[in-house]
Amino acid sequence: MSKLNELKSHLKRGKVYRRKHLDQWSKSVDRDLKTLVEDGTLQKLAPGMYYYPELSSFGPTPANEEELVRKYLDDNRFLLMSPNLYNRLGVGTTQLYNTRVVYNNKRHGVVVFGNRKFSFQRKPHFPNKVTPEYLAVDLVNNLDKLAEDKQDVLKRLSFKLSSFDMKSLKKAISDYGSAKAKKIFTSMLSEGGYQHAY
Repeated sequence: MSKLNELKSHLKRGKVYRRKHLDQWSKSVDRDLKTLVEDGTLQKLAPGMYYYPELSSFGPTPANEEELVRKYLDDNRFLLMSPNLYNRLGVGTTQLYNTRVVYNNKRHGVVVFGNRKFSFQRKPHFPNKVTPEYLAVDLVNNLDKLAEDKQDVLKRLSFKLSSFDMKSLKKAISDYGSAKAKKIFTSMLSEGGYQHAY
């Protein structure tokens, strides 16, 4: 078996690879990776990152976003977000955004993988998964970045307070809310007749 074929034999479709994880199977990893990209076996996503696409009847499928981010960070601790998720809350956010946001402990900055843009934001605390309550807090944290009328969004959110699990909402405010978000929620909860200790 040639060294190139040996490297290829270790690749699995649908997986993202970093160069540093492949050099154990090749003495000339850069040359072999260049050959595999040129012959269409691998797609180069970013410097040092490669994808072995799964094939569908429509052609190669894009890399799974979580797999992509996990390989880039070399870490499982992150939360993949999108401002489009705010639309689930029904508070008047309808704008569509093409950037994914990745809360993590390691990296900060915008990275483009192929044609997908990810905004990596270093944060000390974030949950393991997105809940409606966390989404509401994240929306208020990022209020200034929204294209919609901010006061209108807050007004609609205050009408929706009763639909949230209040204990979970207060915990999300306490754990993840910015100082400004905590102030906004304190006012909102008071006006709604809720105890706002958190």
